[in-house]
Amino acid sequence: MIEWNNKTAIVTGASRGIGAAIAERLALDGFAVVVNYAGNAALAEAVVARIAQAGGKALAVQADVSDSAAMRAMFDEAERAFGGVDVLVNNAGVMALAKIADADDDTFDRIVAINLKGTFNGLREAARRLRNGGRIVNFSTSVVGTKLETYGIYTATKAAVEALTGILAKELRGRAIAVNAVAPGPVATELFLNGKSPELIERYAKMPPMERLGTPEDIAGVVSFLAGPDGGWVDGQVVRANGGLV
Repeated sequence: MIEWNNKTAIVTGASRGIGAAIAERLALDGFAVVVNYAGNAALAEAVVARIAQAGGKALAVQADVSDSAAMRAMFDEAERAFGGVDVLVNNAGVMALAKIADADDDTFDRIVAINLKGTFNGLREAARRLRNGGRIVNFSTSVVGTKLETYGIYTATKAAVEALTGILAKELRGRAIAVNAVAPGPVATELFLNGKSPELIERYAKMPPMERLGTPEDIAGVVSFLAGPDGGWVDGQVVRANGGLV
């Protein structure tokens, strides 16, 4: 079982936005954190620096999550640096919007490769290598519930992630590893806000009963609970962290 004063978390897509907030929160919770990034080393190293400045331990590791060999290598590096892996947060993802009739093959293949295959690669490696008593937190989306137009391919990959979440939770029976997913609603990240008018942002903010956009810290708090000692009795679930949107 996990010794909660000596534990390690891998967070994919952790160089900015929600992933960076998760990495920093888990470091505050006492985890040694592997800050995964796809291409921007400077942003990832900045996250590591902030964690170190706050007294935590972190390591930036480049890996394309859609590449199974790269995923294995990242787990290898985490084990070399910190002795083992206890938590995997499958946060890395991409989104491109198009009506189904207008979507091209390249867009479909890229979203599936990162959001679905990338999550699968992480789940397969974690199922083989996570220490007993560990945690896996996947990322879905509340659009699985709202079913907004133009989100079809993206949402389809996340619905598949929800299915994998529940099945892996059962397959890991007997190891005390909880497998869950978080499904955010609109979150005020740079990627979400970019290109949207103030009027559109305000409309999104008014949709949930809480009448605001989520923050990366809101989502990081949910992940912190699921990844920590108090989250062990929640297993095979999808937490829709969206302020009551759906």
